Amino acid sequence: MEYTTFGRTGLEVSRLAFGAGPIGYLGSSPEQAGRVLNLLLDRGVNLIDTAASYLGSEDLIGRAVGHRRNDYLLMSKCGRRVEGAEGADWSARLVAETVDRSLRRLGTDHLDVMLLHSCSLEVLRQGEALGALVRAREAGKIRFAGCSADNEAAVCAAGLKDVDVLMCSVNLCDQANLDGALAAAAAAGTAVVAKRSVANAAWKPLEAQQGLYRDYVKTYAERFRAMALDPRELGFPGPGAWPEIALRFTLAEPRVHTLSVGTTSPANAEANLALLAAGPLAPAAAAAIRRAFQVAQAAAGAPWPGLT
Repeated sequence: MEYTTFGRTGLEVSRLAFGAGPIGYLGSSPEQAGRVLNLLLDRGVNLIDTAASYLGSEDLIGRAVGHRRNDYLLMSKCGRRVEGAEGADWSARLVAETVDRSLRRLGTDHLDVMLLHSCSLEVLRQGEALGALVRAREAGKIRFAGCSADNEAAVCAAGLKDVDVLMCSVNLCDQANLDGALAAAAAAGTAVVAKRSVANAAWKPLEAQQGLYRDYVKTYAERFRAMALDPRELGFPGPGAWPEIALRFTLAEPRVHTLSVGTTSPANAEANLALLAAGPLAPAAAAAIRRAFQVAQAAAGAPWPGLT
């Protein structure tokens, strides 16, 4: 496993992180979640990315690998109302109660990172929610505060002194943050986690997508068709290579420290590790994907923003 220094946090983080959304949203059993989580921890993945709103994912993580807490960094997200925490969205009370709720559910005395979840520019400028995270940090409940955001909100967040970690969309169908947020993060030394690193498998037919991912992927699927990419022109044999192309495209972005990729399947986890080992996409192929995005976006007549 390759590791990198996680921005100005000084933490060493694996280049692949486990995204816990699928185990929550798709209703994994504790046994299923445990198989995937333990496999990845055994193979050197050391960042688990979850959220208070990912249904049962925090409970599953605590039950499955709570006994291995020293083996991983733990990142969750908060800001919107969830069962078991009181207060209005983005209020200091809700953020504080959600931090405590996450600690209970995950079976830990601290989170390594807590992010504001899909935070708007207005919320960031108001400062109440971020201020609550700062107080949680001062109390030792979290080590670092951060924000999951895109577009203008991500640019703003990356430059704030109390935002040590930024999570934003980066993939072959979602490139808006490459020119804005990632530049701001690099200038500030902010750690970057790429979400939707494989574009929610935009090349699959919508009927093959699981559950709520059918809604998430529609925009990406439209962009993917408009980009009209040919894997053979990128140096790959055919459509079966799209998972590899997608992951390695995001991996090729040097300003991204780690890629969050979720799965409920040990076999898929093994496949992702193999793709990671293949390394970043060749510069010429990555540049061709960048050009295809820019050409298709121009033909659409309007910017393609990062999806929150």
